[in-house]
Amino acid sequence: MHNAMKTRSIGDRQVGVIGLGAMPMSVAGHMPDEAQSIRTIHAALDAGITFIDTADAYTPSHEDVGHNERLVARALSLWGGDAGGVLVATKGGCTRVPGGGWDKDGSPAHIKRACDRSLKALGVDSIDLYQHHRPDPNVPYEETIGALKDLHDAGKIRMAGISNADPAQIRLAHSILGERLVSVQNEYSPRFRSSEPEIDVCAELGLAFLPWSPLGGIGRTDELRERNAAFTEIAAAHGVSPQQVCLAWELARSPVVIPIPGASRPETIIDSAGAATLELSEEELARLR
Repeated sequence: MHNAMKTRSIGDRQVGVIGLGAMPMSVAGHMPDEAQSIRTIHAALDAGITFIDTADAYTPSHEDVGHNERLVARALSLWGGDAGGVLVATKGGCTRVPGGGWDKDGSPAHIKRACDRSLKALGVDSIDLYQHHRPDPNVPYEETIGALKDLHDAGKIRMAGISNADPAQIRLAHSILGERLVSVQNEYSPRFRSSEPEIDVCAELGLAFLPWSPLGGIGRTDELRERNAAFTEIAAAHGVSPQQVCLAWELARSPVVIPIPGASRPETIIDSAGAATLELSEEELARLR
């Protein structure tokens, strides 16, 4: 049902080197209708993508928490392939507020309630990969991470991850979670390269690094053409899109990197999946760096 793709590790699971960030399918102002979102997820799966990232806070409003999780679960239930081979990750710790804004709640009580809600939204007994969404300055980080440990030990999550963490926070989480911690999800793209130290810590500790907004973020993908001539020129030489070159550049950064480009159209994620087979020369990578 789906094409084979090179794989990398998230904990004890092998997933395609390109993942799918499902956020654009549930953000007000950008979200397509449900049918198009499901077609997009199915296109990703058919292209060999076996890792989908979502979050309880990916929702058009604060009144519909879990919207994206329910969408992913529905798409998987309707897919004709083996959905059991797909790793679904979600996140808790960010909240939505009236007016479309975002807030943070890293309290252990909230993390545990959010996980229970995500279990229901995804329709599973245990979440493949549960990630703390963003540090809360009002809660000691070790308390938040301790909640992930409790969830793992209770069997509600199979693996734990953290997001938007700095090197010290990654090391602290690793000291608390040990082998339960398998991934770090931070922003990383040609326009946002300040997560380089976090990539190196992940490589040292054997953690997957999952760049969010690897193409620059919603509405910013054209910047690859407008501001990064090297990406455009190398793409033309290979006969591919600058987006494919961008993802291939990130894959070449470290074997722990698994980009998760967002998509809301089948054509977009099919193009992104093509980066899995794009090989860039050392000279080309030097130009992009």
